[in-house]
Amino acid sequence: MNNFLREIKVLFCILVFCVPFFFNNVLYCQTLSSSSNEGALHDGLSSQKDVIDLLKKVFSVKRDTADSVIVKPGKILLAVVPAIGYAPQTGPTALLAANLSFYVSNPRNTKLSTIVLSQNYSLRNQIMIPIVTNIWTPHNKLNLLGDWRYYKYPTFTYGLGDHTTLANADLINYNYIKIHQQALKKIARHFYIGLGYGLDYHFNIRQEGDSTSSNFDQYNKGASTTISSGALVNLLHDSRNNINNPDEGTYASLKYHPCFKFLGSDNNWQSIVGDFRKYIKLSPKGNHVLAFWSLNWFTFGGKVPYFDLPSTGWDTYSNSGRGYVQGRFRGGNMLYLETEYRFNITKNGLFGGVVFTNAQSVSDWPGNKFKTIYPAAGTGIRIKVNKYSKVNFDIDYAVGVGGSQGLYFNLSELF
Repeated sequence: MNNFLREIKVLFCILVFCVPFFFNNVLYCQTLSSSSNEGALHDGLSSQKDVIDLLKKVFSVKRDTADSVIVKPGKILLAVVPAIGYAPQTGPTALLAANLSFYVSNPRNTKLSTIVLSQNYSLRNQIMIPIVTNIWTPHNKLNLLGDWRYYKYPTFTYGLGDHTTLANADLINYNYIKIHQQALKKIARHFYIGLGYGLDYHFNIRQEGDSTSSNFDQYNKGASTTISSGALVNLLHDSRNNINNPDEGTYASLKYHPCFKFLGSDNNWQSIVGDFRKYIKLSPKGNHVLAFWSLNWFTFGGKVPYFDLPSTGWDTYSNSGRGYVQGRFRGGNMLYLETEYRFNITKNGLFGGVVFTNAQSVSDWPGNKFKTIYPAAGTGIRIKVNKYSKVNFDIDYAVGVGGSQGLYFNLSELF
């Protein structure tokens, strides 16, 4: 009876907080299709090439030159990549990734909006369907942020704290539904404040095999379902010139997420996530960019469900910690820093490259101190899929310590 009432509370919160945001997105899409405003996009791109240019050349289809392209509000700048990929956490994977970029109003005074979605199926019987939205209303008055996903996710977990090894791996099977939705209002140039609702629902949790001495078993205590449900409060500064592939600007987000039993959570607990990114253009055309990313994630005020603890690769786009498998490090708090140098390989922008390094640290367990730093480094290539939305297809290889390494695929830049 208690579980039933708790799930009813969760459904009520979804209806109250999330459905209005969903209809807002739908209404904006309807407005786009009928808008007559036009704006020039990315002057000077006539010399640039992307995968679409190559395909049209092969099939002898004429494409408008970049300088003559007029992008109407609502025109979808589509980037789709069907591929056979590989990731350390999934093994061989069939994936279909799509980035839908568009302007809801005149591009001269409204930021580019994006909808990123994919469907992944791995040979380890993992199914992942994430949908991440970043919608900017006319004149950037509102920023609507969504992170909705469903996972059927048999995976390995490596325990808690900063002294785990790959040999600590325990196979855990679970399903996961995530619904995070926020609406942020502009309060000054590039500054926003907003509220939202966040649900993290893990169910059908079961540990494969017998490992009763593991950190997971000791911490989770046999729970087959965990629910975290609470408000989202976000302070944001965003001066990036393109969300898919910025070459200048700053992004800074401070997000507070208190979870409450009266909203359906298993426990009362809180988290604060600070996300800072800086982009420095090293050449006038943006062919060389130095990018910095700092992600700091803290939990307090109560017991956090195991799979909601700060962990490698569990940021919004699952991109932190290249060089390590997703979930490799997990603890009550996490510090993360990454630097990446981005450059063109070909003058027409079709091929590019990156070199990067990162470092992370999680607090120990059952204590709560930072004692160990885990670095990684790697390199990758970029293939321009759509030059107007600046979406690249990324292929990266990275190496960490303790035998960790990985090959990573992504659509648009990692951060």
